[in-house]
Amino acid sequence: MSQGAAAILRTHSIPAETLEGGNLAWRNAGLPRVPVAVIPDANPRGGTRWVTRQRPKIDRIACPWLIRRFVDPQAQFLFVAPSEVEAVAERFAATPFDIEGVPWSHNGARCTFDVMVERFDLGFDALANVAAIVRGADTNRHDLAPQAAGLLALSVGLSRMIRDDLAQLDSGMLLYDALYRWARDGQNEGHDWPAALTQN
Repeated sequence: MSQGAAAILRTHSIPAETLEGGNLAWRNAGLPRVPVAVIPDANPRGGTRWVTRQRPKIDRIACPWLIRRFVDPQAQFLFVAPSEVEAVAERFAATPFDIEGVPWSHNGARCTFDVMVERFDLGFDALANVAAIVRGADTNRHDLAPQAAGLLALSVGLSRMIRDDLAQLDSGMLLYDALYRWARDGQNEGHDWPAALTQN
């Protein structure tokens, strides 16, 4: 059945793959599975809806990336004036994040990205590496990961280049895709040119 469902999705230009052994094989391999109970209710048109402060930099780009890549590919993100986040959340059935006084926000020394990784039960090595970098950049603790200062620089640069928050999110998705791919299997690769600098 899953082969047929994937084939139908592909006819609608929706990328779809099947997993040999299905969900049980995924579970038995100890791979991450998001607990359904922690996912906020989807809006009537499908997908979850989230709201946060406008002009995102680090957490407010990293968290949408995490949600879209690992929890809900159809998630919608609303960026509004800080004073309007709670009212918009109530009026438009959106889940507020990265503001004070809500569950999806900083907790002690941990940033919102850390909280989401934990609550969505996504604590595998590659995401733990990304989380340390995000936490270091978002909390100005660049000692936590050497890459934190670079992530801050790139995030500020994106924010200054792109005024539209959703366009910035789209660009940021690629940035975090690259960071995750590095954290997953690229950490041992270095730059190898000019050759004289790599030879002893």
